[in-house]
Amino acid sequence: MAFLLNPNLAYILIVAAFLMTVFAILIPGTGVFEIVGLVAWGVVLWQTYNIDSNLWALILLLLGFVPFGLSLRGKRVKLYLGLMVTAFVIGSAYLFKGDSWWQPGVHPLLALVMSLFAGGVVWLVAAKLIEAMGAPSVHDLGTLIGAVGEAKTKIHTEGSVYVGGEKWTARSDQPIKIGERVEVVARDGLVLIVKQIK
Repeated sequence: MAFLLNPNLAYILIVAAFLMTVFAILIPGTGVFEIVGLVAWGVVLWQTYNIDSNLWALILLLLGFVPFGLSLRGKRVKLYLGLMVTAFVIGSAYLFKGDSWWQPGVHPLLALVMSLFAGGVVWLVAAKLIEAMGAPSVHDLGTLIGAVGEAKTKIHTEGSVYVGGEKWTARSDQPIKIGERVEVVARDGLVLIVKQIK
């Protein structure tokens, strides 16, 4: 177990645990990221309890998320990303105490590579999420009212129809057979309310 107390290995596990947590939040329900992240955080807590660390370096690491957040706004991205990476690298290198007060506990090259990798992955994912959230809706659901389609299953309390080039969940006041032509008369959220075209 002594090899787990190596500051470099402890730092790698911290970054891995952090990334697993981010992925577990962004891609919930798989169970894989949650379990791996939980195990990694357990080992990390044990390591940080047994390895001398610098509180100021941890604070610097956390402060690195401020320019990270500002970089997502799209203004002065290079400046903010530079500040973020600088805070991450210095905070990472000195997170654990070295042999002397001025020596980093984590190898600076490892801190640089891991900070660039983890910061880059999280920034790209966050930027894509923000871009997707701000993108206009691909479907204008209002245009579906009056559209004509085909019943792909029996429809009454629930079924499915092919309308506007896509398959939709649908329901009808009257039973509709498979293959019948239908018209969308209303919608309830993402459920289309249809009637059979005589």
